[in-house]
Amino acid sequence: MAREDERAKEALQRVERDSETLASSSIARAAERARNHFAAEDAVGAAEGGGTDRIELWGRRIGRALGLLIVLYLLVSLFGQFGH
Repeated sequence: MAREDERAKEALQRVERDSETLASSSIARAAERARNHFAAEDAVGAAEGGGTDRIELWGRRIGRALGLLIVLYLLVSLFGQFGH
């Protein structure tokens, strides 16, 4: 009985350790993708180390930031409707 309890505890510890690693690495990947997206590092030519027009790059950055602000505004106004 004690041996089974010990094996169960070890299994639970492994599951907890693995789930923490999975969650933290997923969050880190999502944060890195978001940073790359808003920095417009996926612009044509940016990955090759050049060739992207600076105006195009800043236009993408501004457009994505404005898009985020619009989405946030829409979310706030949507949840504001539930408060009334």
